[in-house]
Amino acid sequence: MSDARRGTVVEFDEHVGLGVVESDAGERYPFHCIELADGSRSVAVDAVVTFRLLCKFGRYEAAAITS
Repeated sequence: MSDARRGTVVEFDEHVGLGVVESDAGERYPFHCIELADGSRSVAVDAVVTFRLLCKFGRYEAAAITS
């Protein structure tokens, strides 16, 4: 992915499937578990990931998340 970014999962609520990735540049992007590329629907807090940005509802979210 040419537009891939690197970051760390700083929040994840497995019950509701929502989390936040903080990019290496310090920007925070929310995500839903369906954006986990491996289909697992779960990711550990502090996991180092790559992701791309997706504009959704007027804001950017993390998408295509891989660890």
